[in-house]
Amino acid sequence: MFKDELRKKYKRLRAELPTEKIENMSIQIANQLLKIDIWDKLSFHLFLSIEELKEINTEYILKVLFAKDKEVVVSRSDFKTTQMSHYLLTENTRLKKNKYHIPEPIDGIEVPVSKIDVVFIPLLAFDKKGNRVGYGKGFYDKFMHHTNCIKIGLSFFAPEELIEDTNSHDLQLDYCITPKQIHRF
Repeated sequence: MFKDELRKKYKRLRAELPTEKIENMSIQIANQLLKIDIWDKLSFHLFLSIEELKEINTEYILKVLFAKDKEVVVSRSDFKTTQMSHYLLTENTRLKKNKYHIPEPIDGIEVPVSKIDVVFIPLLAFDKKGNRVGYGKGFYDKFMHHTNCIKIGLSFFAPEELIEDTNSHDLQLDYCITPKQIHRF
């Protein structure tokens, strides 16, 4: 399938998920993460969920990261340049939803990309080769081209066989975690 078709398909599938199922699958994904070999790393970039789009609730992953005494980094997005700036998440970090309902830090300690070890990546779909389909703006593709960190996608759904229209600017995942499985690429 092509990216546009996959975006429509998975937006529809997510829209149909009841809140209770989203919560249960989000907990299962957080539990699956405990099984992969990333816990010797220090700095973890986590996206904060857009509830309105029924994204994976990353609050459970956040709790795991804080319990393991990891540094958590969150981003603020510039929609004019499609660039992200990254900030250390602390108990003093103030968050506010932007016009796209993305929770973002208002202020805080900026973190250089080179200091990030692991990135959890939002997506709508992924394939068996580790390609992903996001929302189409390219924020994460641009961000990931500046780092050699471990890239972990999070998905409620199993992989597609193949995303047909990938290109050289698309990032490939190292892992994708679903409620029932860890996919390694």
